[in-house]
Amino acid sequence: MHTPHDPFVRVRDAREHNLQGVDVDIPRDVLVVFTGVSGSGKSSLAFGTVYAEAQRRYFESVAPYARRLIHQVGAPKVGEITGLPPAVSLQQRRAAPTSRSSVGTVTNLSNSLRMLFSRAGDYPPGAERLDSDAFSPNTAAGACPECHGLGQVHRTSEESLVPDPSLSVRDGAIAAWPGAWQGKNLRDILDALGYDVDRPWRELPAEQRQWILFTEEQPVVTVHPVRDAERIQRPYQGTYMSAHRYVMKTFSDSKSATLRARAERFLSSAPCPGCGGSRLRPEALAVTFAGHTIAELAALPLADLAGHLDAVGETARVLTEDLKSRVAPVLELGLGYLSLDRATPTLSAGELQRLRLATQLRSGLFGVVYVLDEPSAGLHPADTEALRAVLERLKAAGNSVFVVEHHLDVVRGADWLVEVGPLAGEHGGRVLHSGPVAELASVEGSATARYLFDRSPAPVREVRSPSGQLKVGPVTRHNLRAVSAEFPLGVLTAVTGVSGSGKSTLIGEITEDLAGVGRLVSVDQRPIGRTPRSNLATYTGLFDVVRKEFAGTEEARRRGFGVGRFSFNVSGGRCETCQGEGFVSVELLFLPSTYAPCPDCGGARYNPETLEVTYRGRNIAQVLDLTVESAAEFFADTPAVARSLGTLLDVGLGYLGLGQPATELSGGEAQRIKLASELQRGRRGHTLYLLDEPTTGLHPADVDVLMRQLHGLVDAGHTVVVVEHDMSVVAGADWVIDLGPGGGDAGGRIVAAGPPAEVARATGSATAAYLARALG
Repeated sequence: MHTPHDPFVRVRDAREHNLQGVDVDIPRDVLVVFTGVSGSGKSSLAFGTVYAEAQRRYFESVAPYARRLIHQVGAPKVGEITGLPPAVSLQQRRAAPTSRSSVGTVTNLSNSLRMLFSRAGDYPPGAERLDSDAFSPNTAAGACPECHGLGQVHRTSEESLVPDPSLSVRDGAIAAWPGAWQGKNLRDILDALGYDVDRPWRELPAEQRQWILFTEEQPVVTVHPVRDAERIQRPYQGTYMSAHRYVMKTFSDSKSATLRARAERFLSSAPCPGCGGSRLRPEALAVTFAGHTIAELAALPLADLAGHLDAVGETARVLTEDLKSRVAPVLELGLGYLSLDRATPTLSAGELQRLRLATQLRSGLFGVVYVLDEPSAGLHPADTEALRAVLERLKAAGNSVFVVEHHLDVVRGADWLVEVGPLAGEHGGRVLHSGPVAELASVEGSATARYLFDRSPAPVREVRSPSGQLKVGPVTRHNLRAVSAEFPLGVLTAVTGVSGSGKSTLIGEITEDLAGVGRLVSVDQRPIGRTPRSNLATYTGLFDVVRKEFAGTEEARRRGFGVGRFSFNVSGGRCETCQGEGFVSVELLFLPSTYAPCPDCGGARYNPETLEVTYRGRNIAQVLDLTVESAAEFFADTPAVARSLGTLLDVGLGYLGLGQPATELSGGEAQRIKLASELQRGRRGHTLYLLDEPTTGLHPADVDVLMRQLHGLVDAGHTVVVVEHDMSVVAGADWVIDLGPGGGDAGGRIVAAGPPAEVARATGSATAAYLARALG
């Protein structure tokens, strides 16, 4: 019976991704947690089905042109959903933010601050009032004319462009020039212009060196190349470009990240001399409020900002109160250590999601479904309590809050729990439980129940003794002030502390140059690729072997198909409509663009002829559709493939598809793929592994799998250092370094260091109490 006031969202026959015709009723206006092992299908249910359907209905109601687009984007595979309110999604997808995006722009706090300066600032005598746009470095009205509002100027110098002045131009003195033909070409042009390319660089007259490196002129000359005698070389017209111009042009215009990164090596960036790094033009910096410029206030941690907003006069009071009320939820979520001018690309995915969450708290929406993706990711247990309070407030405002989450404290605080499982990939996709949390205890096959209700203390592990010490520091960077740390070698060290206490900054100082490191492998959460072209199979090198197997089949040999025919990155075998991506980008006016399956190959990436070649009854597209687990059975007797699939299984990624695009992988998955690629290399000598929050996005059952791998590395004589918030991991470490006591300026010190049992008794540590609880 569906009354108009049906209090449930009723999902029928959901088949998105690995969901197996799921029927589930989820109550509205409460806090619902979706849980289950990684890859079980909980995100497919919460985001792929419930949120996707809400978004589709929104498009339907927008405009006729949008309906055509939905047709392209496709609707979620679900029978029907009733009782679904409008939805807002907060996901950890990293859209590539630019260096102009900052904490202030993400939260809209910058707008309020600019308004305050425009309407209530103290202007110099005789200066006219400025519009609020004039206080933004991202508008023509406000940006410093010298650095265009970036705050940094990039320069080249003779030292950076020519690192070894004893070489001649012919021998490659100008390191900044491109390699291969282009570099030879520039050298031949210089020769034709009458410069001596065989004299050591340092012996050339200063004005010649200056011209070669820095001229803005681009003379055209006829070059008569003298190269291999047996090849006929025709003269050609060559245009000269100085090294400085080449580097600047590549850095600002090149679409290739590799070329940009190479160009950046020859640049030194310095604060802009015009604005001193504040990014604004002088007129804006002449206006103050309570004695500070807008740049000074934007550089303060948000926790300190409120103290500087003492208003004088009615207009100012209204504006400062508004600003304070917007800052409050950000502080509540433990992000008071961030400043408004902090660039978005330097934030972690978890920080960014919580900033968006804080902004939502102020939006005053009610009657909507908020769908959140692991909001506790990257949060210290002390901050998780604040997060729970914020979720409760969203609910109290009359909203439904649906959260995909593994953190047991968040799961315990739910009003309703949906567990998807029992395992990952094709062995999951069923709803095992949908009801109150306490009832999960009696559910057969639940992977969560055993961690949620089992209160017995962690088994006590013998603490290993270190084989040496690694000294780091003194480090003065971000909020660390001359901090020195000692990391024991040959053991597992956990670095803990609240968000923003300086953990990542400290381990970022560990380099291969330090005595005792040996080989350094740093495994971070950055994506393994920015486009759907990059995927699990290509990144791990597995795909090269698979393509060789296909090219070796009788049918492929008969048709003359080589290895390249089975690549979707080059023309020949790929579908040309989508150029082998399997997706086409659909541009939506006023909305972010999305990908839709290619209309010609339907997502298979290849053209029909290529797909006619089969290996053991499957074509190349069908092999890419296999999960790691099924592929391990399929390729069991191909050693090269089996080995790399084995390491992926070892880090708990058996549920991922071989062809799953890099853009669909979470940060934690990307990190474990990198770890697996590392594990399959033959290990030579001592290696130090650095992992930043490796358990992010992992169900407790998967954490156990991952930790077995890491402990295995230590038992094999290597050193592992993890930055970690999961207390069960910290409890199993050999040594703990705890930073704090707070975030930002309130942190940056080592509060305690020692074996877990010792740190659990430390005073003044935000971690100690939670660690003691995990140690039982």
